[in-house]
Order: sequence, then C-alpha cells, then structure tokens
Amino acid sequence: MHIAILTFQGFNELDSLIALGVLNRVKKPGWRVTLCCPEAEVTSMNGVTIKAQSALEDAATADAVIVGSGIKTREVVETPALLSRVRLNPARQLIAAQCSGTLILAKLGLVEGVPACTDLTTKPWVQEAGVEVLNQPFFAKGNVATAGGCLASPYLAAWIIARTEGVTAASDALHYMAPVGEKEAYVANAMKHIAPYLPA
Repeated sequence: MHIAILTFQGFNELDSLIALGVLNRVKKPGWRVTLCCPEAEVTSMNGVTIKAQSALEDAATADAVIVGSGIKTREVVETPALLSRVRLNPARQLIAAQCSGTLILAKLGLVEGVPACTDLTTKPWVQEAGVEVLNQPFFAKGNVATAGGCLASPYLAAWIIARTEGVTAASDALHYMAPVGEKEAYVANAMKHIAPYLPA
C-alpha cells in the first residue's frame, strides 16, 4: 500500500506533514507513505526544505494520493509541463485534496459536477474553475475526497485509513495524535465528519 502526498514548492507544512504523521500510525508490512515531489527538494511556504521520498510520476501507481496545498498552487495549475506530470485515476485510487490541492483536482477534471471543500483563500479560484464549494471541512464522493482548512488534514488521512484498514484503525490513528484530555471528543468529532462518506 503506497500513499503519495503530493508536495510542491511553497507547500503548507500542516497539510503534508500532519497527514504523513497520521498515516504512519498504521504499522503493517507494505504500508508506505511518501512525500511525493516534482523535484529532489522542495521548500515550504515558511522556508522548511525537505527531500522528496518519491517522484511526482510515482503518484500514478500509488494506491492513494493526497494532493497537498501551498502558496504556489496557482503556478502549478498554470504550468502545463508540471500539471501534466500529475496522473491520477479515481477508478483505482483513493484521491484526496487539501485546501488549494482542490484547485489541482478541479483543473484535472476530478471534481467535475461534484461539490468540494477548500480553504477560504482558494475558494474563489475553485469556484472560477466551475466547482461548487461547500462550507464544511470534509466531503467525499466515491474515491475522491476534499478538505478545507489546514487542520482538516487529519480528516483526509483518517478517511484513507478507514477506507483501506477500517474505521477502528482510523479512530486509533486519530486518538494517538489528539490532545490529551480531549482524545475521545476529538476522535468523535473527526469521525462524525468522515463517517457519512464511508461505504456502508
């Protein structure tokens, strides 16, 4: 099981790294989570430089993909040579997008005719791309999920875990990272947002 977190130049650390941390709470053979980047190194919106763990092209063969956000997302979608390297297939992949990552899904036609979530800054650009933006933290239809707001990234990670490993595994991952004294309430709130979009 390979989960690729698409992480571009100018990425938001909260999106990519929190998702990475939550997803890596699953400890089983073959479970692999990578920061998937267009270059060998990428630097965040706050100047943190990280090394790529997989190449952008590897997302095409991943079992699940999270498209992270950042301050250069509009540059990504306006650069055909870069956007063309992102090849996703919801027929066989779980695909999730965080904040401005939803704009990338919109430009790839992956949320066509489907409402989506994004952050307040990106909202007008996603609407301009013809996508209805919901005033909620999480939404999924089929194999495609979107989330809005930096701290909604655990919802995307938990959705992927729930879809692949079950609700108990997702709840356990959230419980581990939730604040002490708020763990049960945090997990209940998170699962309240995710559960309606899980297969029966």
